[in-house]
Amino acid sequence: MNNDTRSALFAPVRSLPGVNSRQEELLCRLGILRSSDLLFFFPRDYRPRPRWTRIADLVPDAEQVTYGRLADFRTSPYSRGRVANGIFEDDRGDRLQTVWFNMPGWMYNQFQLDRRALITGKPAKNKRGKLQISHPNLVWLDDDDDLPFDSESGVAAPPIEQPAEEKTLYPVYPLTEGLKQYQLHRIMKEALKTLPDLLDDVFPEDYRAAHDLLPIAEAVRLIHLPKNEEEANHARRRFIYQEFLLLQLALAVRRQQHEISLKAPMIRSADDIELRVRRLVPYELTGAQKRVIREIGGDMSRPVPMNRLLQGDVGSGKTIVAAAAILQAVADGYQAVMMAPTEILARQHFSFLTRLLENTPIRIVPLLGGQKPKTRAEILRDIECGSASIIVGTQAIICADVRFRKLGLVVIDEQHKFGVRQRARLKTGTDADPHYLVMTATPIPRSVTMTIFGDLDISLLDELPPGRRKVRTGVITPEKRAGWWAFFRREIDKGRQGYVVVPRVDETDDGLKNVQSVYDELSAGPLKDVSLGIIHGRMAPEEKDRIMADFRNRVIKVLIATSVIEVGIDIPNATLMSIENANMFGLAQLHQLRGRIGRGKQAGVCGVLLGGEEPEEAAGTESARPDARTRPRNDPKQRLETFAGSNDGFFLAEKDFEMRGPGELFGTEQHGLCKFHIADILRDRAILEEARRDAAELVRSDPGLASPPHHLLRKQVLHRYGQVLNLGDVG
Repeated sequence: MNNDTRSALFAPVRSLPGVNSRQEELLCRLGILRSSDLLFFFPRDYRPRPRWTRIADLVPDAEQVTYGRLADFRTSPYSRGRVANGIFEDDRGDRLQTVWFNMPGWMYNQFQLDRRALITGKPAKNKRGKLQISHPNLVWLDDDDDLPFDSESGVAAPPIEQPAEEKTLYPVYPLTEGLKQYQLHRIMKEALKTLPDLLDDVFPEDYRAAHDLLPIAEAVRLIHLPKNEEEANHARRRFIYQEFLLLQLALAVRRQQHEISLKAPMIRSADDIELRVRRLVPYELTGAQKRVIREIGGDMSRPVPMNRLLQGDVGSGKTIVAAAAILQAVADGYQAVMMAPTEILARQHFSFLTRLLENTPIRIVPLLGGQKPKTRAEILRDIECGSASIIVGTQAIICADVRFRKLGLVVIDEQHKFGVRQRARLKTGTDADPHYLVMTATPIPRSVTMTIFGDLDISLLDELPPGRRKVRTGVITPEKRAGWWAFFRREIDKGRQGYVVVPRVDETDDGLKNVQSVYDELSAGPLKDVSLGIIHGRMAPEEKDRIMADFRNRVIKVLIATSVIEVGIDIPNATLMSIENANMFGLAQLHQLRGRIGRGKQAGVCGVLLGGEEPEEAAGTESARPDARTRPRNDPKQRLETFAGSNDGFFLAEKDFEMRGPGELFGTEQHGLCKFHIADILRDRAILEEARRDAAELVRSDPGLASPPHHLLRKQVLHRYGQVLNLGDVG
């Protein structure tokens, strides 16, 4: 790219013909700052191009666009609300009636007499035989807006010059208030005349031919105005594939760099490690646990740092597998770290490992954020001199003042809650890097593991220990609440314990339940005279420890909590769970919460209570139309019934992914890996698989993407993912 080309592509968007200062401001809101930004501001949808028609020439049952001034507007009551009627008049005096039933109140303010609008819809004859449009889409014009068609001839001004017979699809862009579709079309028309030809293509010609990819200039033009759906899909494929390939190349290069540049201690795999673990627990390991222990042991015996993701459903025994890896490291003279995202979970792991190893000389220490300075200083000295073999804690372990004598293994629980950059960079006390085992109790769809965890090997615990019972789950509708709480009370009176989960700590305007209001409601009602406790993330660590100890010792019978108990809490006598406003939680999170009960001899029972539904979006104006790529949410009751009908975390994770997307499920904003411009890892899963295979082959055949044909690919990989994944210069 020469200087003249760069100057044209990176010129301010204001430099394009037809962009005034007001439009520049609106485009900037959309992230369109430069001319090149406009080229890659893709349509969110395509519609059949409607006919631009005068009011007098409208025909029934065909979508058309017409124009008029609002001559009259009235509302009147009807059986199920109010009906609104608007009369639009064009410059020749012809009139069109429009009608809305149950129009949201906020829309009334838009209907000001003499205001001009473009009206889109299908006319139909009313009872009097005249054409009217019900619930048309309106685009209000500002006083200084030109018409998008000639008012004398009625001929539309096309957004992009093409022969009339080819104008079959109409691009629809995501807009901001004040910017109209036809205005953006006019600006885009100017940009597409010459700018696409200035773009560099990262793919060599032979690579494009082999992978069915359009040249960059052709793809840019066709994605903005395709003749048909086939052309639109072909253009979109080019950009979806490119986004996925860049990510997969970055992950493949990261893995390659680790294997070449990082050295890890070769921790000998003890042949009897499974037997040692078996002696520590009063049950037989599952086949899956034995398999994964061997996989991890093999990784740790190599001189390359292990990077392995261990995922399994609730109760599948991940902690025992992690304990086996820790024992292998300690047995060979190395220290091991177990890091969790919350103090509650860290303390749970510390308690478990302490009980598990209580008859061994192995010393375990906690390292948490709220410890007293003297206590922390003593623990840090023990870590540095090596007398502490196992360190359990939170992100406090990453702090600069933590120095290890001989660190060999880092286990990170619920890794997706930390983020890519927080995979610990610890002072190991040697020249070697530690082995990493990252765990999650949230089953993850394969397409997500290929993005967030694409540089890790995967181990799957797909068996539950024998005797683990399924939790019975029911959807509690308002009319069933009294019966549910009567059952809950009877079980508590039998000596059981339970959780009541609520979505909020404090009272809010959204009407959702909070811990104090639920405490007051239950203590004065169905759980009167039952010992209740409250726990949430804002409490001081000492207070949380006291509450959990009282609950574990059965002093507290029912714990009212936020989702802070989602992972790591193991109280065998807790068999009941009631989740308020359950429709506000995702399926994967509900499954994690449900996993806290039924961990002893008695089966668990979970009730998910409906309430606090999200309001539906209003429709009827251009700004209110949902993005065509937005994943629709299921009906709240239907979603909860899906949850109640399955105890399979992998099935629920896939369903949750379909409904909510990866961002909400796994906090991928913090990873920087799923911020795709056009690709969607659910919808475009097949292309993701293809890009992953191609990336692996590219990096095998051209390590570091060093050859000249791959220079631009290497440059884009570094620009997009260099910082996120801590990549060196891959060339």
